[in-house]
Amino acid sequence: MQRFEGKTVLVTGGSSGIGLATAQAFAKEGAQVVITGRDDATLATAVAAIGSKAIAIRADSQSLADAKALGQSLASRNLRLDAVFINAGIAKFAGLADVTEDFFDAAFGINVKGPFFQIQAIAPLLNRGAAIVLNGSINAHIGMPNTTIYAASKAALVSLAKTLSAELLPQGVRVNVVSPGPVATPLYGKLGMDSDTLNSVAEHIRSQIPLGRFGTPEELASTVLHLSAPESAFIVGTEIIIDGGMSQL
Repeated sequence: MQRFEGKTVLVTGGSSGIGLATAQAFAKEGAQVVITGRDDATLATAVAAIGSKAIAIRADSQSLADAKALGQSLASRNLRLDAVFINAGIAKFAGLADVTEDFFDAAFGINVKGPFFQIQAIAPLLNRGAAIVLNGSINAHIGMPNTTIYAASKAALVSLAKTLSAELLPQGVRVNVVSPGPVATPLYGKLGMDSDTLNSVAEHIRSQIPLGRFGTPEELASTVLHLSAPESAFIVGTEIIIDGGMSQL
């Protein structure tokens, strides 16, 4: 299938994990893909993996200045967008007594403020019929200890999908959310745990997934593409949960 032939797509946090898998999937279906990330070397590696039509723009997802600069960079290249995957985010966990103001501000700065102002900056560049997909989390729906701030930040994205859809519909733009359960990505290696602890935590999580395994970035990517394609033109302000039944069964 070449559903995105002649289309231009933006994937924030597109240099690894779910973002990279999604960028590759868009490129395989004909899209020109713009990815963002904070590390030049990682971005260069990702561009090589995506293909010759990929463009990398260095941007910090919590920086309002970078959000505006990204919009200006796209405009200077005469690029208009047909699909956007707001994927950049962080997952850090702490119990109630251990949450600091800096911890709170970092989570909401990257997971909520960043996405909102990035969408604001690129809204004038969205073609009629464009689709925005936000990357949420099942933690917005389950009472998992030590995830209070992370879960709240992801719940805010679910709300944004509805309110921004209502606001952008006159422009012909849809907004939806994919909410992953546990997915095998490099994110799990950034939680500050030693390998034994990380393996123990992963096994405990796996035991709670009815399908008995973690999801893959490619499985998430396929749903993002579905929500971004014309076949989903009647899906607006909706959340699709992709968690192997973890929050459903």
